[in-house]
Amino acid sequence: MKFRSVTFDLDGTLLDTVCDLAEACRLTLLELGLAPRSEDEIRRFVGRGMAVLVERCLTRETPPDAAQLDAAIAVFRRHYAAVNGLKAQFFPGVREGLAAWAATGLPLAVVTNKPAAFTGPLLERVGIAHYFQSIVSGDTTAQRKPHPAPLLHACAELGADVASNLHIGDSRHDIETARNAGCAVYCVPYGYNEGEPVNAADCDALVADLLVALRLAGDA
Repeated sequence: MKFRSVTFDLDGTLLDTVCDLAEACRLTLLELGLAPRSEDEIRRFVGRGMAVLVERCLTRETPPDAAQLDAAIAVFRRHYAAVNGLKAQFFPGVREGLAAWAATGLPLAVVTNKPAAFTGPLLERVGIAHYFQSIVSGDTTAQRKPHPAPLLHACAELGADVASNLHIGDSRHDIETARNAGCAVYCVPYGYNEGEPVNAADCDALVADLLVALRLAGDA
């Protein structure tokens, strides 16, 4: 196998967390006296971090001002901390895929735009934190995906050359992150892509699940 490390996106790639996010958004909007959003809307809003999710929830005809957004984010953080991971589900093949990837001996990492306050507790709650030698959240580095900094930070913690890393994600942001960092990228066809399904031509491979990704990587 030509890869020497593997980094994984979290929401939409490993875990379906929309139920928890939607509940936190519902409670936030309810507390603020605003109209609710549907779960389908929340699914489209996910992908660029907590602040963007909250801003999209608040935006109807015009976006919120900075003070309104900051206040709403504080409310969201409180509600999400209470529901984070309660209804999160593994996508098909993730449990088996992570175990198989770990069995290769390659160092593994999570690279997500989710804030660190929620990333670690989520991974612990669903029982997969032990697979990862590095966890890079949306506030670990000064920039978030698709900036290459989070992925580069993960590879540095893994002691791996980014050029020999494989990144696995579910959206164009993961593709852009990997391209910006200079590593290969496989994409899964499920997950959260802001209404823009990933195209096989834009990534190195479109794989059904993590086990297929491992088989393909072994042939690379």
